This record gives sequence, structure tokens and C-alpha cells, in this order.
Amino acid sequence: MFLNSYFSKLKNFFRTQSTNTENNTMKKFLIVGLGNIGDKYHNTRHNIGFKIVDAFVKEHDASFETEKLGDIAKLKIKGKTVIVLKPSTYMNLSGKAVQYWMKQENIQVENLLVITDDLNIDFGKLRIKGKGSSGGHNGLKDIQDKFNTGAYPRFRFGVGADYGRGRQVDYVLGEWSKDEESEMIERIPTSVKAVTSFITAGMANTMNEFNGK
Repeated sequence: MFLNSYFSKLKNFFRTQSTNTENNTMKKFLIVGLGNIGDKYHNTRHNIGFKIVDAFVKEHDASFETEKLGDIAKLKIKGKTVIVLKPSTYMNLSGKAVQYWMKQENIQVENLLVITDDLNIDFGKLRIKGKGSSGGHNGLKDIQDKFNTGAYPRFRFGVGADYGRGRQVDYVLGEWSKDEESEMIERIPTSVKAVTSFITAGMANTMNEFNGK
């Protein structure tokens, strides 16, 4: 009788621990801003992901520290643990850093949000989706290659396509014009709100509120 009772309690204990682990996993998020490291890339269109996560981390009174494969910030929002990553791998190898930190922090793919620039969206417009193609973006392509799927959440910030034939690379690696930079700065707070909404309100609500804005 005693043994039956003991093993029953032990079984319940491990079941509770397993449930707690699952709950903790679902409460952990990885927010990734894509970009290139180095001063010469700091103010380029391709680095809008870095700018958005910089503002997001500052908004929540946290800071980055340099760790393996990138700069990392850790913060809490409404009981949820948020890991923020700026990969140090350069854009074309972003998947390596994302994959490492997903495994390191045991984060579910639905709790990943990758923030990047997009030539196919009008300047300043936001588009958040739960899955999709790389759209020719090398950072997203590398993540897709590492995951063997495009089924992960992404947040695209439109940079427009105001460039001549064959000038795409120069455009995304070029700096904002004065007018663009002024407008971009005005769009950052809305972008930060969208990231926070993804964590607190979920994908569907965030898409409904922020897509196209």
C-alpha cells in the first residue's frame, strides 16, 4: 500500500515537472533582428532588423551582451522570457546563429520572430506572417535552409525598390536618404509595438493590427 502510494506520488511529480517544462518552453521567445555587423553597415537599409531590435531592447530597459554567434539581450514581458538576437555571422549566414540559439534556449519555432528588410514592400510598410518564402532575401534563405522549411514567423519592414536595373545589392547596402531616415525613425516605435504584440497577443492579433501600417 505504501509503495503504491509512493509511486503514485512520484508519477504525479514527474508529470507535473513535464507540464511545467512545456509551459516554460511556450513562454520563451526568440526575437531576431537581421543585419550585418560593422560600422560601414550601421545605417544601411539591410540593417533595419538591427535598428528595430535595438529600439525594442531599449524600450524594455535591457541591454545587449556579446555571446556566441551574436549579441544577446534577455528580458521579461508579462511573465514571458524574451531572448533578443543580433547575429554576428553577417547576413548570408544568419541561419547558423538562429539555429544555435533556438536549440540553446529550447525555443519553439512558433515563438521565433525574424525581423528583416524587404524590397517588395513599399517603404515604411510592415508585414508580419507566420510562414513564407525567402523572397530572394539571403538572410531568410539561410534560415530556411537550416530549418528545411519556410514555416517560421517573420516581420518584414518595407524598404521599397527605388533603384535601377542591376543595382539591388547597392541599394540594400546603401544608406537611407535623409527623407527616408526621417520617416524610418518615425516608423520604429510602431515596429517595436508590433514585436511586443507578437509576444503578448499572438500572431493572428498582431497581423490584424499591424499589417499594412
